[in-house]
Amino acid sequence: MTADDEREARMTLATVSEPADIITGTLIAHIGAAETLTLLESRSALPPGIDPAEGELWRRRLAARLSPAESDGIHARMDQHDLQVIAPGDAAWPAELSQLGPSAPLALWLKGGSAPLVVSLAERVAMVGSRAATSYGDRITADLATDLTRRGKVIVTGGAYGVDAAAIRAATASAPGHTIAVLAGGLDRPYPSGHDHLFTRVTESGGLLVSEVPPGVAPSKWRFLQRGRIVAVLGSATIVVEAGQRSSALNVASFAHALGRPVAAVPGPLTSPTSAGTHRLIQDGVATLVVDADDILALTDPAVRYAAERPFAYSPTRRGLRVSAGISR
Repeated sequence: MTADDEREARMTLATVSEPADIITGTLIAHIGAAETLTLLESRSALPPGIDPAEGELWRRRLAARLSPAESDGIHARMDQHDLQVIAPGDAAWPAELSQLGPSAPLALWLKGGSAPLVVSLAERVAMVGSRAATSYGDRITADLATDLTRRGKVIVTGGAYGVDAAAIRAATASAPGHTIAVLAGGLDRPYPSGHDHLFTRVTESGGLLVSEVPPGVAPSKWRFLQRGRIVAVLGSATIVVEAGQRSSALNVASFAHALGRPVAAVPGPLTSPTSAGTHRLIQDGVATLVVDADDILALTDPAVRYAAERPFAYSPTRRGLRVSAGISR
């Protein structure tokens, strides 16, 4: 099979399977994407290591979604919206995605310049937080993103309201080309629609929009949750600025923790519900308390020394937070 055959097969499989589909990922790792697609369309026995019952359910679920015309539709939407797709083996494919094991994305769709994606892992920092950010959270996010990008770091975040949006606005303003926004749906229908102008600002400033699902695919609860693993794996550290007790930002922190990446949390008022999640991360020893960019750089680069001693900033441990399934360490 040629590299083009493998890429086309990955695009098709990404259309019919959900992000982090372990059976799809396992089969691709063992027999390749093209052979996995052939196996999906046939009645041949699945390879050893795949539970027969689960494998048959997988085949029925995905085969029902196959459409011969879908590939042409994907390419048409890519051309219409100026999108490109990358897969393992391409120069822009981040090597650290392999750390996700069988839950790694099958392909990545990109809009904008790929430069922010090809920098070293140490140069990328993930920033996440509450969608209902307070004015305090917005200000702290902007200050951190501005300082980090001015020091050459690329900010990786989602495209949600609140902290995500504050990070994007600050990063694009202070250092054009130093922003990656990971979206949960197809890049031809970016969500939320209220951020159309913000996503345009990312690409026009030299930044990048990324999605692991093809154009035409709508975001869903599962896709939002699984987006967190992409944000986490692309960052050398994950900073949680504000997060409530049930914030999806804690999901990103969980993925980062499972990967063995540093997690940082910004303290907030003890009475603020939007800081309850960050305080829990610190209390549980999952996150290091940080107050400025120097603290964050010390996590991503051990050679960096604090400008001043901060005795309350401690190293993260690997206890206290439930580890998300599907990630190989």
